[in-house]
Amino acid sequence: MKAKKSLLLTLVLVVLALLIHLFSLHPSLVERFYTNGIYPPVSRVLRYLLGWIPFSVGDIIYAGLVFWLLNKLARVIRMAWRRELSWAGFFNGLRYALHSVLIVYISFNLLWGLNYNQPGIAGKLNLRMEKYSAADLKELNALLVDKVNRSKQVLLAKNDGYPSKAELFGRVNKAYAQVQEHYPFLAYQPMSLKPSIWSWLGNYMGFTGYYNPFTAEAQVNTLVPKFLQPYTTSHEVAHQLGYAKEREANFVGYLAASASTDTLLHYSVYLDLFMYSNRNLFDTDSAAAKQFRKQLIPAVQSDLKEWRNFYLRHRNPIEPVWRWVYGVYLRRNQQPQGVLSYDEVTGFLIAFYKKTGRI
Repeated sequence: MKAKKSLLLTLVLVVLALLIHLFSLHPSLVERFYTNGIYPPVSRVLRYLLGWIPFSVGDIIYAGLVFWLLNKLARVIRMAWRRELSWAGFFNGLRYALHSVLIVYISFNLLWGLNYNQPGIAGKLNLRMEKYSAADLKELNALLVDKVNRSKQVLLAKNDGYPSKAELFGRVNKAYAQVQEHYPFLAYQPMSLKPSIWSWLGNYMGFTGYYNPFTAEAQVNTLVPKFLQPYTTSHEVAHQLGYAKEREANFVGYLAASASTDTLLHYSVYLDLFMYSNRNLFDTDSAAAKQFRKQLIPAVQSDLKEWRNFYLRHRNPIEPVWRWVYGVYLRRNQQPQGVLSYDEVTGFLIAFYKKTGRI
């Protein structure tokens, strides 16, 4: 009887996983019935339930899961050492692992993951995503250098310092309230932004923030240089709104930050976007890219030095392995460039500039 129930559960999970996969192959259906249908209320409910809690529930769950897996692994190793493993136990464990993988796959996609398969924001804004030229990159670099320098000069004149974590999250929330006046589909309520409990670990793994699809919480690494945190926060909110692909989350984060009246958000977003576009230009014209870097005012150069030194202090042998694993995950989710997909925001910026005449 127990074996029949287990087999039935396996069949049900396999069928559900296959149906989700087949559904994901039709982007227009995903956008209509999931991204614009099922996902928004699911996300809002989770954010209402967990957003008020001051710490990251998802981080606690992940920590508990890692502890549980390590305990299970230690138990298996101990049983193998004592020669207590049996074929029946092996197949039971295999079946249990299969059920777990299928449940995670189904939950991930139903709670958020199917958003990877939607057509995306380019269609909503009628952007023409064309191959851009070196001239396009040079023009974008020139525009962004000016934006970075101007916003940094305003910050220096104000001399306000950096906000607290709670104030920063509130300012990003306000930015999304402002951008929804232009783009109603970017409405963001309720807020669920948390400082990551594992920020120190993120320093060594190379992440500045991440979105937990199982709890709908956006986590921000609050130990990285403070001028990076506003854009990271805006990027993670974009994930909450269903923009799963990294280049699109970068672009939506830019739309929100640039539409606000907050100079700190302006500086954070334009600095990061300049670095993306400058790297892209470097691949085609390294001399021109270096010249644009030299145009940054000394205060910005100082921030870039702080950013570089932060990275060097935390560089370790594990980070490249993690980047490879994360790259595999991105490629498996409609982002063939892997971790370089973040840089693809450059194409969105150029298309947006050609359409609107502004950055």
